[in-house]
Amino acid sequence: MTLWMRIGGRVALAVALAWGAAAHAAGTTAPAPQPAPKPQGAQLRAQTDWQAVLDEARGQTVRFNAWGGDPDINEFIERVAAETEGCCDVVVELVKLADTAEAVARIKAEAAAGRKTDGGSVDLIWINGENFAALRTADLLWGPMLDRLPNARFIDLGANPALARDGSLPVDGYEVPWGLSQFGLVYDRTVTPEPPRSPAALADWIEAHPGRFTYPAPPDFIGSAFLKQMLIMLLPKEKRPALARPVDPAKAPGLTAPLWAWLDRIRPAMWREGRAFPPNGPALERLQADGAVDLGFTFHPGQAASAIASGLMPASTRVIGWSGGSIANAHFIAIPANADAKAGAMVFANMLISPEVQAAKLDPLIWGDMTVLSAGRLSAEDRAVFRDIDLGPAWPSEEELGPAIPEPHPSWTDWLEAEWARRYLAG
Repeated sequence: MTLWMRIGGRVALAVALAWGAAAHAAGTTAPAPQPAPKPQGAQLRAQTDWQAVLDEARGQTVRFNAWGGDPDINEFIERVAAETEGCCDVVVELVKLADTAEAVARIKAEAAAGRKTDGGSVDLIWINGENFAALRTADLLWGPMLDRLPNARFIDLGANPALARDGSLPVDGYEVPWGLSQFGLVYDRTVTPEPPRSPAALADWIEAHPGRFTYPAPPDFIGSAFLKQMLIMLLPKEKRPALARPVDPAKAPGLTAPLWAWLDRIRPAMWREGRAFPPNGPALERLQADGAVDLGFTFHPGQAASAIASGLMPASTRVIGWSGGSIANAHFIAIPANADAKAGAMVFANMLISPEVQAAKLDPLIWGDMTVLSAGRLSAEDRAVFRDIDLGPAWPSEEELGPAIPEPHPSWTDWLEAEWARRYLAG
C-alpha cells in the first residue's frame, strides 16, 4: 500500500505508509504489545507509555479543523487520515475552514459556556500566529504534549527558532510544528523577467502595468501576509522593533502611515481599480493562471513547482523572495483543552510529523511544503527518501528565496486587518 503512486511515467517517489508510518506512529518497529488498560483523558498529560495512548485512541473520531481553501492540501490531509484509520483505528474528519478564526471563536464560546476540559467541537486545529496567541493566552490549549509524540525526536527545535516560537510567543510544547513557510512572489519569467522585489519597484511596476496586479483581501492569510511584508519593508529599520511588540493603538497609525500611503498609491492601477479583491490565495492563483494578472504570492516556495506539475501554470513560473528578506514562519497543529478525542489527536499529529508523511508533503507533485524534520536526526534510509525527491527547476534556491525575517507580533495582524477593512471595504 502506498500514500501516492505516480501516474503516467511521472514516477519519482512512492511513499510507503502501510507499515513504515504505522511503525513511526506507534513509535516502534516491532509488533505492538497487548493493549494496556485505557487511561482517562486527563491522565494523558502525564502519560509516557505511547502504547497506552494508541489504545485509548482506538475507535476515536478526531475532528481536524483546518483551512480548506486548497484542494491539493485537502486531498493530502484526507489521504493521511485514511492511512491513520487503517493503521491505528482512528477516524479523522476534516472540517474545512474559510478562516481559522472561525474555529478559535467556537472554542472560546464553548469554554465560556462551561465546556473547558471536554465536550468541545474541535479535537485538532491547524493554527499559528494570532490564532495561537488567542488560544494560548486564554489557556484554551491542551498540553504540553509535543515531547510525548514519538516522531518529535526527528525535530530539532534548537536548530530552527521558527519551530520553537510562534510569532513572538514560545510554543512550550502546546503546538506541533508540521510545516515551514516563507513569503514569496510568484511570477512568469517570460512575462516578467525582472520581478519587482521591493515596495518602490512593485509600485512602479503596477503603475506601468495597469490592471495586472491584485492581492487577496485580508483576513485571508496571504492577503494579511502581504500587508505585513510591505509594512516591514516600508518602515525604516530603526522603527521595525516596534512590530515585535504588542500593537499600541495610539502609535500604530503613525507607524503604519507609510503602508496606507503606498496602498493608496497603487490602488487606481490595480485589477478592477482596487474596488474588488480575490477572496483568498487560490483565487489569486487562478487569476494568474488565467492570465488576468501577472504576479501572485505564496507562503510555499514549492508552489510554482506544484502548479507546473499539475498543469495549472506554465513551466516558466517561478517563486522569488523579497529584497532584504521575506516573512517566514512555521505552521502548527494543536489540541484544544476541551477536545474529546485527545488521544486520537495525538496519534494523528504524530502521523503528520512522520518521515514518510513529511517527505510526501515536500514533494511538489503532492504539496510542496517544507519539512520540519532535521536531516541529522533521520535514518540514512529516510534521508535518502528526502534527497531523492525531485523538486524541479522551479523550486527557488536559498539565494533566490533570500533570508527569513520574523513575523510581527500576532496582535498586529488583527489590527492591520481591521484597519485595512475600514479603509478599503467600507462603503
